[in-house]
Amino acid sequence: MQIKSVIKDRPAISWALYDWANSAFACTVLAGFYPLFFKQYWSSGEAVTTSTFYLGMGNSLAALAVMILAPLLGAMADRSGLRKRMLVSFMVLGAICTASLALVGQGQWPWAVALFVFASIGFEGANVFYDSLIVVISGRDKRHFWSALGYSLGYLGGGVLFAVNVLMTLKPELFGLVDAAQGVRVSFVCVGVWWVVFSIPLLLNVGEPDATAKDQSVSIKQAFSELVSTAKNLRNYKQAWAFLIAFWFYIDGVHTVIAMAVDYGLSIGLPSDALIVALLIVQFIGFPAALLFGRIGERWGPLKGIWLALVVYAVVTIFASTLQEAWQFYILAAAIGLVQGGVQALSRSLFSQLIPQDKSAEFFGFYNVMGKSAAILGPLLVGVTAALTESARLGMLSILILFVVGALLLTRVQAPVIDASL
Repeated sequence: MQIKSVIKDRPAISWALYDWANSAFACTVLAGFYPLFFKQYWSSGEAVTTSTFYLGMGNSLAALAVMILAPLLGAMADRSGLRKRMLVSFMVLGAICTASLALVGQGQWPWAVALFVFASIGFEGANVFYDSLIVVISGRDKRHFWSALGYSLGYLGGGVLFAVNVLMTLKPELFGLVDAAQGVRVSFVCVGVWWVVFSIPLLLNVGEPDATAKDQSVSIKQAFSELVSTAKNLRNYKQAWAFLIAFWFYIDGVHTVIAMAVDYGLSIGLPSDALIVALLIVQFIGFPAALLFGRIGERWGPLKGIWLALVVYAVVTIFASTLQEAWQFYILAAAIGLVQGGVQALSRSLFSQLIPQDKSAEFFGFYNVMGKSAAILGPLLVGVTAALTESARLGMLSILILFVVGALLLTRVQAPVIDASL
């Protein structure tokens, strides 16, 4: 794709910038400070396996809520042309709850879990409608590029803010802060503000050209009826649903690694500063790597790119169960950074090519249901295994089966042949 045409494509660039906006939550909160602060501050005094269990429960509750809401709200958005409004509603919920984590005191883990659950619902719920808008901003033949660009910007934006937030905790006096704990609290507020501000380009420049033709008074009953009708006609979308089954397994492993990696590192005795460095490695390697996977998707096809990523994830999972030193965790982080954005970007763009374009929000609702229903199992599997065996290593190793099964099921999926003129 020509550089000039990319720069001129304002709606697509604005859409991709939302990844820059919401990745602040994914990096600083979800993967970074929340699990650290939860284990060391909000649940201080609890056994490490117990706090891991609480953290797993929080992730699973959020995933369950999105699993229930996503397809129904997606159907409503498609029928009423309200994808952007719903995106904003969930984004605001997520941003407010994230900033509110700054108010939770030491030992108040129930409040920390509750706010985290609602912030995660906001994050994942908004993603349903954000993902579905890819059919509005791009032709079918360019979606691997735009999806990859979004994830790439997300890694860069999330990494930039996270680096600043880390500096707040290491050198709080530079920001007029009292200590590292206050730096973490202010970081939660920064994430909420960042999320809202960088969502503005999408709100201004990405349209819903079919919105005026839609019934904006569609009821929940009508949306549910539409949803049931789609579910009954799955045979008409065989490739989309074959993909979703494979996706259910492998994305569970991906999400679990994201959500539990820092907690795992703490559980096996790695210092918190080493884990922060590892997260920054993931972010800044993920920036160019996601773009590379977009190129792989365009040249060799999305399925080959996804398989490559899953092979790397399988090796990473086995390697993770043997970690002893911080430098090994850095190698692990680098490997994850190479493939994490790629597998997510190509999964999103491939799915967008397999579904009916006029039901994109509804189908991306199912897409997120599969991802989130799987994510109920992953953190729960790690937490319960760690608690029962008293081994965080065995908990992490239990994820391996998800990557293997997902890769095998993916062999049943055929990527569509896309005509560039469409």
